[in-house]
Amino acid sequence: MALLASLRAWIEANGALLRWLGGASAALLVVTPAVLAIVVAKLPEDYFTQDRRDPAHRGRKYPVFWSVIAIAKNLLGVVLILAGLAMILLPGQGVLTILIGLALTNFPGKFALERRIVQRPSVSSALNRIRHLAGRPPLLIPAE
Repeated sequence: MALLASLRAWIEANGALLRWLGGASAALLVVTPAVLAIVVAKLPEDYFTQDRRDPAHRGRKYPVFWSVIAIAKNLLGVVLILAGLAMILLPGQGVLTILIGLALTNFPGKFALERRIVQRPSVSSALNRIRHLAGRPPLLIPAE
């Protein structure tokens, strides 16, 4: 009983934080599928057939600017990963938010991990269904 009382006191003391997190979770629930569909539709069809990807800032006119953008993108990815972890306990799309955060962050082996995930038939068919609805050709998925 003491545990329930202390939990109730914590919830009452942090009501504003919980409302903010609930609102953010609801907003991500609405925004995430739309952003995911846009990103999948914009991918080049041979995106996963390349052996490796060059960093986005390489070959750009203002490398310092693009380095700052890369840092901001990684910070946003970390925030989304942390929010996704919170959403596992709170209402919302926790796992999906974690995956989007991982997609935004840069780490060694990320491209190989993306290719392995996309090679799963259920994932590739879902991605290609989104591309079909957007009027885009299907993604070329390399064999394992």
